[in-house]
Amino acid sequence: MSEFGLHVTIDASRCNRQKLMSVPLVYDVLDKLPEKIGMTKMILPYVVKWLDKFSEGTPGVSGFVMIAESHISIHTFPDQDYVFMDIFSCKNFDADKAIRYLVGAFEAKKVEKHILKRGLDFPRRVMIGEQLA
Repeated sequence: MSEFGLHVTIDASRCNRQKLMSVPLVYDVLDKLPEKIGMTKMILPYVVKWLDKFSEGTPGVSGFVMIAESHISIHTFPDQDYVFMDIFSCKNFDADKAIRYLVGAFEAKKVEKHILKRGLDFPRRVMIGEQLA
């Protein structure tokens, strides 16, 4: 039985601080990544600055893009020199290519990544001859 899809999570640090604070960069990454990995954007990315409870005064940037195959999100924490990113998709994609692109966008020097197979028991219809079973 195959999985429903992959969920890639990236915890990255020792980044370019200016990039962690950049709304245009986060928007651009979320706007371009779907096409780079063969996904279909359903909406334009939604990106905001946010002063969260972990901040020491510098707002981070959070962004999300809904794709037909699921979603991609980014959450930056400039004061902690950290960015969390994830991609969830029901369509196969080159996870290593996506990780390289995301890590490179923020010039991260330290990266922890996980590639999870989701929905291992997700019920799927299969074709038998000309009919769905």
